[in-house]
Amino acid sequence: MTLRKFIIERDIPAVGSFEREQLRGAAAKSNEVLKALGPDIQWQESYVAADKTFCVYLAKDEAIIHKHSEMSGFPASKITEVRKMIDPTTERDG
Repeated sequence: MTLRKFIIERDIPAVGSFEREQLRGAAAKSNEVLKALGPDIQWQESYVAADKTFCVYLAKDEAIIHKHSEMSGFPASKITEVRKMIDPTTERDG
């Protein structure tokens, strides 16, 4: 089965001012839940803004992302599937 790429927007007040230990704890909790859920979901990276995070996940579907959110306690305020990617080299493709 092919995993699809999703961007998960999480509304977390003041997350941008969290100390390194708080972020470390959040990552540990997320990893613990990912391990329990198995290979159908993978966390690639997250971008931390003032009051939200934008997380890039590979997952079989949205349902497993919601399950991760419930188990970890981290909100999945908005989930968007990535259909295609472009970057500065895209104009040279083809």
